[in-house]
Amino acid sequence: MVAVREMMEAEVETFAAALKKASRAADNTVTNYRRDLSGFRSFLIERAATAGKCVDEIDVASITADHIRSYLAELMKTSKRATVQRRLSAIKAFFRYRETTTGAASPARSIRSPKNERRLPSVLQEDEVRRLIEVSPDDSAPAAIRDRAIFETLYSSGLRVGELVGLDWRDINEELGMVLVRAGKGNKDRLVPLGEPAIDALQKWKRVMPVAWEHNGPVITNLRGGRLTTRSVELILQRRIEAAGIGGGATPHGLRHSFATHMLANGADLRSIQEMLGHASLATTQRYTQVSVNHLKEVYRRAFPRV
Repeated sequence: MVAVREMMEAEVETFAAALKKASRAADNTVTNYRRDLSGFRSFLIERAATAGKCVDEIDVASITADHIRSYLAELMKTSKRATVQRRLSAIKAFFRYRETTTGAASPARSIRSPKNERRLPSVLQEDEVRRLIEVSPDDSAPAAIRDRAIFETLYSSGLRVGELVGLDWRDINEELGMVLVRAGKGNKDRLVPLGEPAIDALQKWKRVMPVAWEHNGPVITNLRGGRLTTRSVELILQRRIEAAGIGGGATPHGLRHSFATHMLANGADLRSIQEMLGHASLATTQRYTQVSVNHLKEVYRRAFPRV
């Protein structure tokens, strides 16, 4: 049998060359694949040596799904899931290539990538939200008035940034303090309350819009009257974060997280928050309970005398 060290080195190099030629992959991609496959080869060699076998008696054709699973299990002990996912992707790509060139079935075909870690949403504290909304170099400028309307509305309603920029004036009922989100995520309309600060900010923006507002026209526009993009809102928020001196990399979606977390902390029930956020599943909304639990534990730790 051909030695695994020689065979895998040769086959990996052949795979890397083919990858670069056929898909014109970036040098970094080829380098990463080569490194990840080298790590898998090293694992196989060490595993064989531990079992008291001569490593020169192992070839690529002898690799099974169990070998790959054992390798992933070992990686999971010390590596992040994203790293494990990347290593498995390299292995799958390598064996797919062998499948097309040799006809040998891929042992990685049935192996699923580990699920992504569920990270708790990043939220701002209530005083940070206040600073973010209120800090502005020139409150009288149309752009500053519009920006405040953006932040007040995002925080007041928990809208996704794509839903915000898609709003038309017909969707906002100022008297009732409600906004109609048309065909949001999941292709369902929903009604969401708007607080008075958000309504006031929107009314001020309506009065100073550079291009006269129309009933069926966009609410959030640039200074030429065109509908603002989600990317523009992200850039506006980044500048405002710097002006307010807030760290943590807040995003427009972070204001949505903050809305939900602050509502929950102040007594709102999960079902109502689910409706306002437009979540199809209550399980999606329940992740905010963990954020609140962590906050409550910290308050308890600081306030209760016997901890």
